[in-house]
Amino acid sequence: EVELVESGGGLVQAGGSLRLSCATSGFTFDDYDIGWFRQAPGKAREGVACISTSDGSTYYRDSVKGRFTISKDNVRNTVYLQMGSLKLEDTAVYYCAAQRAPITLASMTIGGYGMDYWGKGIPVTVVS
Repeated sequence: EVELVESGGGLVQAGGSLRLSCATSGFTFDDYDIGWFRQAPGKAREGVACISTSDGSTYYRDSVKGRFTISKDNVRNTVYLQMGSLKLEDTAVYYCAAQRAPITLASMTIGGYGMDYWGKGIPVTVVS
């Protein structure tokens, strides 16, 4: 059974940091690229960051560049999203998702279109 389980979310003050984890199982981790997505209340889901399984290359949406870092642990089959300098507008439910490599730019720019597997999501709330 495929599972992607997010953890590490919660309430944080603006300017603070959180690290999200996405623990995966049930598929060959090395064959899949992993992305983080988010959906704020009343808004469409959007791609936040992704990481390539082949060369570790990364992609970030413009609004998180320089503040968020995606990384992966191939031993633990886990992907992380380190979030810093958090802003009120980062408040959302965050999801991790997997796509058989290579992940497409469309998946990141069209809110996860074509992703194969999804986690259930975890809320992140940034307060002033």
